[in-house]
Amino acid sequence: MDSLITVLDALETKGFTTQFEVSHLKLLSLKTEKRFAPDQVKIIHFYRFEGESNPDDGAILYAIETNTYEKGTLVDGYGPTSDSTKADFMKQVANIQK
Repeated sequence: MDSLITVLDALETKGFTTQFEVSHLKLLSLKTEKRFAPDQVKIIHFYRFEGESNPDDGAILYAIETNTYEKGTLVDGYGPTSDSTKADFMKQVANIQK
């Protein structure tokens, strides 16, 4: 499996250039500072990574497109290292492709 950095680089070449965070129950674009509700977001693809030496060091990478066609990524821990705010937001996103 490719590394997180390798997949991030590949997604960037496909136009996923924005970094997203979750703040105040919305997805926040760190590029444009726009905020998006779960129904304004599509998960185009997601990738799960396991830690090489410790499976608890896992991560999940989401490739996201918003209703304004802004494309970018969101990274979260996976399993016990997951950020509950991010995980709760992503659970509300109904439009998941893969």
